[in-house]
Amino acid sequence: MAFNVLVLGGGFAGLTAARRLERKLPHQAAKVTLVNDVNFMLYTPLLPGAAGGTLEPRHVVVPLREELRSTRLLLGHVTSADPSRKVVHVHSAGGAKEELSYDQLLVALGSTSRTLPIPGLKEHAIGFKTLSEAIALRNRVVHTMEQAEHVEDDDARRALLSYVVVGAGYAGLEGLAEMQDFASDVVDLYPRCRMTGLRFTLVEARERVMGEIPAQLAEYATAELRRRGIEVRTSTTVKQVTADSLELSSGEVIPTRTVCWTAGVKPHPVVSRLGLPLTDSGRIDADRFCQVAGFSDVWAVGDAAAIPDPARRGEPSPPTAQHALRQAKVAADNLAGALGNGRRRPFRYRTLGVFVDMGQHQAVASTVGIRWRGFPAWFLARSYHLALMPGTKRKLRLVVDWTVGLVFGRDASELGQLGHPPGLDRSNVPSIDEAPSLHDSSSLHERSAGGTPSD
Repeated sequence: MAFNVLVLGGGFAGLTAARRLERKLPHQAAKVTLVNDVNFMLYTPLLPGAAGGTLEPRHVVVPLREELRSTRLLLGHVTSADPSRKVVHVHSAGGAKEELSYDQLLVALGSTSRTLPIPGLKEHAIGFKTLSEAIALRNRVVHTMEQAEHVEDDDARRALLSYVVVGAGYAGLEGLAEMQDFASDVVDLYPRCRMTGLRFTLVEARERVMGEIPAQLAEYATAELRRRGIEVRTSTTVKQVTADSLELSSGEVIPTRTVCWTAGVKPHPVVSRLGLPLTDSGRIDADRFCQVAGFSDVWAVGDAAAIPDPARRGEPSPPTAQHALRQAKVAADNLAGALGNGRRRPFRYRTLGVFVDMGQHQAVASTVGIRWRGFPAWFLARSYHLALMPGTKRKLRLVVDWTVGLVFGRDASELGQLGHPPGLDRSNVPSIDEAPSLHDSSSLHERSAGGTPSD
């Protein structure tokens, strides 16, 4: 009788684990099922490229069915689990509620954006965690320029052309750099916007940007941002967000219609409903073998798991793609070993390098103790991501996109209506009172995002 192996999540960790299990376990010995809410893996390090228009959005995702051979893919949302009965409850894409049994369970549900109780944050800010949010941000930049080109009030125009990113980690710094690079490319198409000028601000609560990289590289990254005219506010927090402004802890009020929130992540909310032990941070308590505490048949990896970091004794591994990939391989090997195929081994990975792509052929990087900056770092960063992207077809598409971008620049189309077609009856024209106002922030957000981004 074949064992039932259940993998929850189809991100970096989930896909890597499923592919590893396909190689480790004979198809006759185990049936592997992967549950995910979408049928693709998002390559998150390339999300800024999709937002900045250097990459086609479809080229930063990996269709799961193309990479999985024998694994069964089930589209749906995990709602809860009962480890005592060895079952997981899933709300499938077809609307049915299913109860999936397992002999071995691997949890790789990842994380979502972490928000704080800041007035107006949830109502007026946009995240940068999903593909829909990245495209919404790009559309927002284009749409605010379109609006600003026809606004007569100078203060309103300046607010429309002011963009604030909160959080100076990987997502925040790379996202802001790409967004500013994109806006600088297309602003020449908007004469009044070019005369007024664009304003970009990066806000960080810590003393410096990019706490994950050496201080010298962080200083270089900050200097590069300021050279481009980007304002960097460190040791500063957000006090309040409104429809047309952002108030900082320093008392400064920045008139803006666009606030992007990238200040950290938290485990996926469903993790707390799986009946597994959690740490104080809400991550699943797992040991160095990626095994969940108190369970011989449950494993956890990635952002949702607090696996000990070999490089920092007593600390959990950071929620990065590099760690998730290595943890997934270890967990898959140990799971296969628990079924009689292989030996148990611990997670020993230590970060060998970091890459921060800042657009305009600029980046900072650190590899095996060697620090890089400028064009060499940029080339290394793109080469690294190209090497990690699964599938030859996907790699070639990235190369084509990057090459085309170098030759022809970026497209300035605002495509917020993609996937949201109007009704067949288009005879009704909105009246003046019904038309969205140029100062209506909620209308702007909905149009830019093409709807509310999902988690």
